[in-house]
Amino acid sequence: MSYESVIGLEVHVQLNTKTKVFCSCPLTFGEQPNTAVCPVCLGHPGTLPVLNKKALHKAIQAGLALHSEVNLFSQFDRKNYFYPDLPKGYQITQNTYPIVTGGHVSMHLGDGTSKEIKIHHMHLEEDAGKLTHNEHEDFSRVDLNRAGTPLLEIVSEPDIRTSEEAYFYLRELRTIMRYIDVSDVNLEEGSLRCDANVSVRKVGETKLGTKVEVKNLNSFNGIRKAIDYEIERQIGVLESGGTIEQETRLFDASKNITAGMRSKGGAADYRYVPDPDLPPIYVTEDLIAELKKTLPEHPYTRRMRYHETLDLPMQDCIVVTDDQDIADYFEATLAQTEQEAKKVTNWVLTEVMSRINEHKLSVAEFSQKIPPAHTGEMLTLVKKGVISGKIAKELFDDMLESGKTASVLVEQKGLKQVSDSGELEKIIDKIIEENPNQVEQFKSGKDKLFGFFVGQLMKATNGQANPELANEILREKLK
Repeated sequence: MSYESVIGLEVHVQLNTKTKVFCSCPLTFGEQPNTAVCPVCLGHPGTLPVLNKKALHKAIQAGLALHSEVNLFSQFDRKNYFYPDLPKGYQITQNTYPIVTGGHVSMHLGDGTSKEIKIHHMHLEEDAGKLTHNEHEDFSRVDLNRAGTPLLEIVSEPDIRTSEEAYFYLRELRTIMRYIDVSDVNLEEGSLRCDANVSVRKVGETKLGTKVEVKNLNSFNGIRKAIDYEIERQIGVLESGGTIEQETRLFDASKNITAGMRSKGGAADYRYVPDPDLPPIYVTEDLIAELKKTLPEHPYTRRMRYHETLDLPMQDCIVVTDDQDIADYFEATLAQTEQEAKKVTNWVLTEVMSRINEHKLSVAEFSQKIPPAHTGEMLTLVKKGVISGKIAKELFDDMLESGKTASVLVEQKGLKQVSDSGELEKIIDKIIEENPNQVEQFKSGKDKLFGFFVGQLMKATNGQANPELANEILREKLK
């Protein structure tokens, strides 16, 4: 029996405000436990929350970036449940009237094809604290530094069909959130977390199967593995004559399996009620228009522009637009060079990125050392045949270390490529004269010896012979 999976994702994005969502405590990571707290985020009686305006604005920007409708009216609710890291006994969230509804994410898959995933809604809420467990202790420790961190939960429609689609949907969401600067979406620090609702049904059926919620997904590979395991598990249950129970399961990354956490019957009754301490939110059309002006070009739009106007392969477009700073560096370099776009892309994605990673630099720091104009000038020298690609790679390291331009270093080091055909002919004639045995062997059919002559020529010119012209002359002389 053939089955298909139906998947919806609930993605929690930590907003990169300076302070928490309902108090003035700073947002921190890695600080000593319970040092970034106050009576409000500790849930002391009599304290009143006050909404962080920046968090609201960032939620609106996210909604606009995902082509959603920003609701002019929204409100906060209390989600009541007990857990040791939730000091108030409830979480402030949005249930009935979220800040954003609708929208979609357009994404490219690994094969370059595109798909659109619809968004159901997005809502603002606060994060809980963190429990840490030590196997040598018979108790758990509570760190409330994270309590009150502003979160934007993005809930998709069940439009995802495979773990690969889920993977690329999350990558696209991460890219968009970085572009609009609402979150650093750092998985290691928990700035991007995901729960997956997974069900299976027979191919051709329209009715949804019983869904299972899989929690604890905090890496891209983990998301793929958890969804694949859960699909296989559910199909196995159905094939053996069993039924799928609606439940919440946790993903065990060490074993790549999901395990039952609680059944539907044991799920909490959250008893949502409007929060009496927070007034409703009224957003104006003027504010929406003002925030819309702050948005950069959408990464999907940028990707398609590169593909259509620069004739770049889609895979190159996907990689170069994944990071806005890299895309900006690429465009600025392209504007400052006579080199074609494909070779500029190759240079940025290989030579620039390798040096950024090797020297542990940000793109901004690298750009200060080698501005796009300097990279563009160097690539123009390669295009004109002044220097070879091999010399350009060596020169790039010198540029990074010295801050000098390529043209200055070429003059200082005498690195101009030998492109004078007359001069190359003289050198080649001498090589042929000095190696009669190799010439005879080459003419008798040992084609691999051509590399020997190329090597001798490069040695004689210190690697500065124009490769295309040199190969052409060599083949003519060795006829």
